[in-house]
Amino acid sequence: MSQHHHHGHDHGHHHPAPADAGRAFVLAIGLNTVFVAVEFIYGFIANSTALMADAGHNLSDVLGLVLAWGAALLAKSAPTRRFTYGLRGSSILAALGNALLLMVACGAIAWEAVQRFAHPEPVAGTTVSIVAAIGVLINGFSAWLFMAGSKSDLNVRGAYQHMAADAALSLGVVVSGLVVMYTGWAWLDPAVSLVIVVIIVAGTWSLMKESTQMALAGVPTGVDATAVTGFLAAQPGVTEVHDVHIWAMSTTETALTAHLVIPDGYPGDAAIDAVVTHLRKDFAIHHCTLQVEQGTTRHASCCLQEAHDEHEHDHDHDHGHHHGHAHAH
Repeated sequence: MSQHHHHGHDHGHHHPAPADAGRAFVLAIGLNTVFVAVEFIYGFIANSTALMADAGHNLSDVLGLVLAWGAALLAKSAPTRRFTYGLRGSSILAALGNALLLMVACGAIAWEAVQRFAHPEPVAGTTVSIVAAIGVLINGFSAWLFMAGSKSDLNVRGAYQHMAADAALSLGVVVSGLVVMYTGWAWLDPAVSLVIVVIIVAGTWSLMKESTQMALAGVPTGVDATAVTGFLAAQPGVTEVHDVHIWAMSTTETALTAHLVIPDGYPGDAAIDAVVTHLRKDFAIHHCTLQVEQGTTRHASCCLQEAHDEHEHDHDHDHGHHHGHAHAH
């Protein structure tokens, strides 16, 4: 019974946060920290809870940025005896933390807005509009800094969404400040902030869903588990594929383990390396561990496999694929 464990490591081709992401984080954190202080002071002077709420929201984002930047640095960490993947998984926690922070900030702003409807107060519209306009510029510039990296890294996307959301919120405050100044409609201020909160929550929902999936070792959104299993099952000599697990190691890297039943014996390192290379190029799976078996004993009795089979049996599903079930554990 020959069993071969092969690790196809590829540490040279991940997609880390772009080289300039570190500079973007430092610049955005610096600018936003200064602006939060200015906005709080002017919100107090102008008697505008909208400005104060905006400052509170900006503060939550500064914390979120610090969190995301820390995770981006940790993603480059070397493996240790205890953390064999390094600390790259911290980027998933940061993305999840970011989404939760934004949700909490939205809750606080909505609560403040509802209170304002009951007790409208006179607001210095000009001051509010000028300060909020500066906020639009700072947040817009910060969002632009993160735009490039937001496509490939969920963590940077979290930072980008925060900055874009801040710019939108500040813009709403500018407009309501101007209208309040000319019409004296104090209720408009909280009404605008409520509309913006709804928009932000809608945008944060996908970030929260995706980072929760990653934290629970689900198959990352961009990976088609059925296609991966089908590809492995189609390899020369493979009669069965089982125990396929695909999960996120970080917000940018995906790992896979699978058992390949090859009755004719181990096909050789070159064949396995070719499979690993293909998985990286076509499926963006960066870290593969493939176990090759001859099928002389029943290996598919892993506890997860049994649970999966019972689940399939209970629901009486027939997917028409005998070749390995793709597990989304």
